[in-house]
Amino acid sequence: MIRLTDVHKSFGSNHVLRGLDLEVGRGESMVVIGGSGTGKSVILKCILGLLTLDGGRIEIDGAHVRRAGREAMLARFGMLFQGAALFDSLPVWQNVAFRLLRGELKRPRAEARDIAVGKLRRVGLGPEVADRYPAELSGGMQKRVGLARAIAAEPDIIFFDEPTTGLDPIMAGVINDLIREIVTEMGATAVTITHDMTSVRAIADRVAMLHRGKIRWVGPAAEIDGADDPYLTQFVHGRAEGPIETLR
Repeated sequence: MIRLTDVHKSFGSNHVLRGLDLEVGRGESMVVIGGSGTGKSVILKCILGLLTLDGGRIEIDGAHVRRAGREAMLARFGMLFQGAALFDSLPVWQNVAFRLLRGELKRPRAEARDIAVGKLRRVGLGPEVADRYPAELSGGMQKRVGLARAIAAEPDIIFFDEPTTGLDPIMAGVINDLIREIVTEMGATAVTITHDMTSVRAIADRVAMLHRGKIRWVGPAAEIDGADDPYLTQFVHGRAEGPIETLR
């Protein structure tokens, strides 16, 4: 469903992606792990066309991202942003239905609201939440609203950017379970970026480790604990000693 081939991206002298190769199968839940500042978010921005590649090629369902119609391509994506990234000035239902109220996916207002309430229900929030504003919700509820927005347009591909950041362990577990359930129900292709190993084990079919601008290791989630790659082992077990440089 997604193929990145020899992808390069730099910001001045900072070479972030250095010939990255990665494939994500249709209906697969891929989790990309790696330290802070290694370029995990840059991968998502490149796939979405928000950043121009310095070299390489990205294909979505066999179509070159640069040549595909951008609006049609973006309509296939849903995204759960880090920190939920809700619009403070809009009530919850309009946040969820944001894409359904404008552009190519526009629906009648009443229909968009009904869809939003249904998606809120799917993530465990009742209809009474629909007319509240984000500031009236807890962090966990805001994250659920963000998840409802990500699935509102029934996307083929969903990106999750650090989905459990800022949540307590119990709510993080709830969000992880919801992501796994929803991705499976929808048959969507999912790419998650995180450094939370609990999330990795809960939602990944396969795991890819990013280090120094390339995929260092990729394989089934069940194999991460037994893998013999020293970089992966250090990261997974959170060890200070190892080949990954740490600030002291």
